[in-house]
This record gives sequence, structure tokens and C-alpha cells, in this order.
Amino acid sequence: MTNNTIKFLTNERDEGNRLDIILSNKIKNLTRSNLKKIIESNKVRVNDLIVSSPSKKVKNNQTILVNIGKSEENNIKPYNIKLDILYEDKDILVVNKPSGMVVHPGAGNFDKTLVNALIYKYKKRLSNINGVLRPGIVHRIDKDTSGILVVAKNNLAHSNLGEQFSKHTIKRKYLALVWGVIRPLKGKIETLIGRSKKNRQLMTVSETNGKKAITNYFTKKVFNIKDVPKISLLECELETGRTHQIRVHMSYKGSPLLGDKQYGKKNIKFKKINKDFEKNLNFLSRQALHAKSLGFFHPVNKKYMNFESDLPPDFNKLLNLLKKLSS
Repeated sequence: MTNNTIKFLTNERDEGNRLDIILSNKIKNLTRSNLKKIIESNKVRVNDLIVSSPSKKVKNNQTILVNIGKSEENNIKPYNIKLDILYEDKDILVVNKPSGMVVHPGAGNFDKTLVNALIYKYKKRLSNINGVLRPGIVHRIDKDTSGILVVAKNNLAHSNLGEQFSKHTIKRKYLALVWGVIRPLKGKIETLIGRSKKNRQLMTVSETNGKKAITNYFTKKVFNIKDVPKISLLECELETGRTHQIRVHMSYKGSPLLGDKQYGKKNIKFKKINKDFEKNLNFLSRQALHAKSLGFFHPVNKKYMNFESDLPPDFNKLLNLLKKLSS
């Protein structure tokens, strides 16, 4: 295991100041919130002793080591996977991720992830704040969700974008097809979301445990079609970005996403069903969720940027059929 480590010696002016303040003064390309996380993750040593408290007072003439990017033994293989890049400059790139692609390596998914493709194309020209398993990765979307992601090419960009996500100033809009009709047709879902006690791989709405999750939704269209259950096309805007947030919230409201194998309706049996619809529903091998737009301030030049992506073929084919059948 190797580390990307910053080393420095404190001086008289540092005497009596908090560790996180000292680090923010010394390491200009990371925000104080990023540095706080690094400290709390036991990645800072003072005179060779691990310090996990950001408020720890520093003394003069102390040696401080900061591991800014934990580098696990790098077994990640570069893969030549064509990426749909919507925008790129020296600090960031914006990618339109296809469904079926995992964002970064993890249990059972070490090959052909977005990170494998990024490493092939950019090698070490990516941020390393999240370690070598997640170079450049500022945020994620689920494997079977398609749509837009922003990637950081350096730690300054990563730190600033991370701050925007933390402050909930980044605009993230999704399109979703759900079973039924959510009432009211426009509204805000605000709950706590935490790990399911029954299945730790799933998330669930909780009244007491979890993190605040806020999803704003707007019903763009309700499809009333003969021999097809009611289906709604929603636009969802995230205020927070919890794991599986939209999928959990839609299931909680009784209108799970079409094609959602984890939070959706299982073993659906129709007494009578439109055959064209049934065929296209079966063709959709994932949840009908697409991250259609992403808006943020550029981390360096501070210019506001907004990106849009078209619906992928599987989602678009089903949506067009619903429009045709309802006309």
C-alpha cells in the first residue's frame, strides 16, 4: 500500500490553533470540510501519532503527515470503453453514463466500470481525494440508471464540486416512469432514508434512523391506456443525494419505477394487457430512471454550467409507445 502524503513542520504561528484550521491554511486545494473528513478517517499523523479530532490543538515544531488520497494496491485495469463525453476542459469532464455500467470498482465489479474507462483515457490526470478506487469520482448514479455525471480532473476541482454537493446547490433532474399516479401531482417528498434492517443492500424510509432525503417531483404526463395500468412520467429534482433516493421515495409513495427489480413490483400478473406494451416492458431490463440534467458552477472559473442528455433507446422506446397508445 502506498500513500499520496503531504508532510510539513508546524511553526510558532501554528501554536494553539486547531488541526483542521492549520491544514486548511497549508493545503490550499482542499476545503476545510474535505480535510475534516480526512482527519476523522485516521489519515493524519502528528509526530507519528494518529489524530482523529479536527479540533485537536497543534503545537510548535510538530511533524504532520496528511494522507490526502489513500492508494489501495492498485489492481484496477484500464479498459478501452468508449465514453459519451458531453464536455471537457482541464479541470472537469461531464459524462453521459449508459445503464448497466457501474461507476467505480467494488465488490463483484472490478472490471469495465466508468473508472476503468477513465483510467484508460486519462491515466493519472484525475483527482485522488477519494483514493485510487474512485479517481475523479465526485458523485455516483446507480448501475442501472443512465445519465449525467461530472468528473474531477484535479483535487481543486473535486474539492469545490464536493462543496457544492454538500451545500445542495447542484441542480440534478431525472426523468422516471412509475406505476400509478402520485398525489398531489406536484410536490416534495421529505423523509429519512437508511439501511434496511431486513436487507442491508437495500435502503428504506425510516421515521427515526437515517439521513434526511428530499425529492421534488412534477408529473409531466399520466398515461391512461386501455389494457395498461396507469403510468406516470415524472421529473424529479434532488435536493439531497442519498443512495437509491428516487427509487426508495417512489416505492414509499406506492408508485415504484417501472423495471425496478429491487424496489418495484415483483411478479406482476396482468389479467389483460396490451401486447405491445408488455413486449416493450420486458425489453426494459432496468429501472426507468434517467439523470437528464446537471447544473453547477464551474469549480475554477465559477461560471454556471448546465448539461442535458437525451433519453437512451430503451427508455425512449417505451415512452414513445406509451405516447402512441394514449393518443
